[in-house]
Amino acid sequence: MERKRRTVPGVMRMKRKGSKIAMLTAYDYPTARLADEAGVDIILVGDTLAMVVLGYETTLPVTMDEMLCHVRAVSRARASALVVADMPFMSFQVSPSEAVKNAGRMIKEGGADAVKLEGGRCVASAVAAITNAKIPVMGHIGLTPQAIRRFGGYRVQGRSEEGRLGIVDDAAALEEAGCFSIVLEGIPWNLAEEITGKVGIPTIGIGAGPHCDGQVLVNHDILGLYEGHVPKFVRKYADLRPTILKAFSDYVHDVKSGEFPTIEESYDNAKDSKKDRDPEAGD
Repeated sequence: MERKRRTVPGVMRMKRKGSKIAMLTAYDYPTARLADEAGVDIILVGDTLAMVVLGYETTLPVTMDEMLCHVRAVSRARASALVVADMPFMSFQVSPSEAVKNAGRMIKEGGADAVKLEGGRCVASAVAAITNAKIPVMGHIGLTPQAIRRFGGYRVQGRSEEGRLGIVDDAAALEEAGCFSIVLEGIPWNLAEEITGKVGIPTIGIGAGPHCDGQVLVNHDILGLYEGHVPKFVRKYADLRPTILKAFSDYVHDVKSGEFPTIEESYDNAKDSKKDRDPEAGD
């Protein structure tokens, strides 16, 4: 049965109905097609593409133009999922007006339904400006990877009383600024539970325990494709790296040994049939 297209109001209603929200990253057309077909509610074109696709050590180097290329591919692929585009580092921090301009590019050029910004109270003015421009915003607080230089690494946030209160205040500020949902990353589960109970918008956890309104993971992590450190909160649903590596290795072997291609896998110039002239004609 064909699913209805997910919308921002529809995602917000999921919290009120008690329906869990499934969000997954995708960075290209074929993966986004599969995620959409699997029933994912939200596809996040995350700035994690800097690490899992482009090979950078952190998310910081990825640019607006690089993000837009991948957002366009994912937007073309989805049939029903809501597409959220990550705003890369320094695309929204300089000024609210620049934040609106770059968010607008994600919608107009990229085809996204919404954007995601990292930060709490410090980005509330940018969030308000973007939402005033009629662009939906997803917030992101707790462990925010774009602040890795300040944190000194990927460390759990909100363990101290001061840190805990700060994240609670961040959530309230983002809701007041107009966010339709908030990603809670790398915080204690009971803090995530408290925030989920206090805010009227959906919370989506990543390393924040089971009490959030939804969950998000990086698809390369759950498929076993990423070679870097995999956090404890990641559940690996497949281990595709060995399978893909074997397929590539077998291909290399067959080419070098002359086993590929065979005559049966080649066209016969002696024949002038439709199927030999047109590879798409079939048998």
